[in-house]
Amino acid sequence: MKKKPKTTTTTLPSSEVDPTLPIIKIVSEEEEMHVKLGLEMEDETHKMLVKWGKEVASDEDYINIAISDGIKHLISSDNSDSLNKEDTLPLV
Repeated sequence: MKKKPKTTTTTLPSSEVDPTLPIIKIVSEEEEMHVKLGLEMEDETHKMLVKWGKEVASDEDYINIAISDGIKHLISSDNSDSLNKEDTLPLV
């Protein structure tokens, strides 16, 4: 069964700029199961893993991070009861 695309707009937080995004259409979705691990490691090991992760991360990975962070920001917003128009995610 083909899913109907959903359209959403949002403004994502940023420490450097405040980008207002044009309409983003969700044209497909995939459910993925993942486990978030709590890890302990030396600082050098952490730096090495970050470096390796940045070498293999794709543009799609960065997009998914930005969208997820934007949604988390909206959900955790202190003004969640009275979201203004710029903070809404209208799905059409």
